[in-house]
Amino acid sequence: PFLGVRGARLLLARPELLRTQLRALYRAAEHGPLWIMFPMVTHLSEIEALRGHCDLAREQVQGTEVPLGIMVEVPAVAVLADQFAPLVDFFSIGTNDLTQYTLAVDRQHPELAVQADSLHPAVLNLIDATVRGAQKAGRADGGGWVGVCGGLAGDPLGARILTGLGVDELSMSAQDIAPVKAALRGESRTAMQDLARRALRARTADEVRAL
Repeated sequence: PFLGVRGARLLLARPELLRTQLRALYRAAEHGPLWIMFPMVTHLSEIEALRGHCDLAREQVQGTEVPLGIMVEVPAVAVLADQFAPLVDFFSIGTNDLTQYTLAVDRQHPELAVQADSLHPAVLNLIDATVRGAQKAGRADGGGWVGVCGGLAGDPLGARILTGLGVDELSMSAQDIAPVKAALRGESRTAMQDLARRALRARTADEVRAL
């Protein structure tokens, strides 16, 4: 289930699977740029344990260091982003899962899926908290990179708001690239920052769309 043993939880429960994958990744990193990202992280202790496994796997194959990051899917990570940021090289916000966990709505439920709206101000405020937490840590160590993957990044309005919030990279399906690029090119960064501030103060996703 969505709230069960998956992602980082599964990897830490089955270290033999984790180490096999990590050794393969560090070998692959010798042949081109590669980043390692862990999904479904909830606790700071999980990052510390995962980094330990990475160090061991890299030593075993004499591999090069690569950036290590996490998915921000669980609201607890967004709320404590300033504490997670010093432990990782980057964040990738998974808006689909972050939305369903924030709103307590299974996005595959036939009756409730329509309520899993990533433009809900609660979700946007968690994204804002993640960016601000990353930027706070980044000022100290030169990091602070935040990307977004999920449906919100491929939506022209969502992309403008995310850019206004300070997100560094948007990941989307190929068919969404052209309309998103057109939306971003059509406005100044200052205008998108103002849009983002107004979206954070809205009460509902419909109010955000009305902006």
